[in-house]
Amino acid sequence: MNRVEKKTSRAERKARRPDEILEAAFGEFAAQGYAATRVEDVAARLGITKGTIYFYFPTKEVLFQETFRHASTSYADPSTAIGSLRGSTADRIRALLLISYESTANDRKTGDLLRLSLVEGTRFPEAVDCYHGRFITPTLAALAALIEQGVKSGEFCQHAAPHAPDVLASSIFQVAVWRLMFADRTPFDGKALLEAHIDLVMSGLMQRSERRC
Repeated sequence: MNRVEKKTSRAERKARRPDEILEAAFGEFAAQGYAATRVEDVAARLGITKGTIYFYFPTKEVLFQETFRHASTSYADPSTAIGSLRGSTADRIRALLLISYESTANDRKTGDLLRLSLVEGTRFPEAVDCYHGRFITPTLAALAALIEQGVKSGEFCQHAAPHAPDVLASSIFQVAVWRLMFADRTPFDGKALLEAHIDLVMSGLMQRSERRC
């Protein structure tokens, strides 16, 4: 019985090893950047040999690419929250943006992913594509779906709707970039900035009897 338990335990550790390596690698890449990160430093975090990492990830380039993809999977698609939102379409858009804000601009891990995609994007354009596909595209799609509902219900002006998803989502990523660049120099209230941006865009979207929509 003990022999079977030991075999199972080793198998489980082996199955977990790739994810453990990717988590350790993310810590190194986020702290040091791609060029300064050494595979042996990743191995040292786990107390394993460099050869063990190369067994799963044959090059540092592959390790970075897989690390970026792995770290991105923790982000929840905001469209899954639409069904649980309540109130007017404008209320639901505001709530959706605040959810996206907390999980992107106000989250350290996604902030590290954004910084890596900005700094390493020339070397790894697939990281930029991954970030856009994982964080930006779902947010735009969720906003577009809600805005379409608002137009159909007469809550929003049709002429203002086409670019509204991009304008609304841009505030989240503006806050994220500002936080990366300026937070240590000029602290600011990211949530308040987002709220002000939402109010401005909503005023342009809302139907007005005197406005030709």
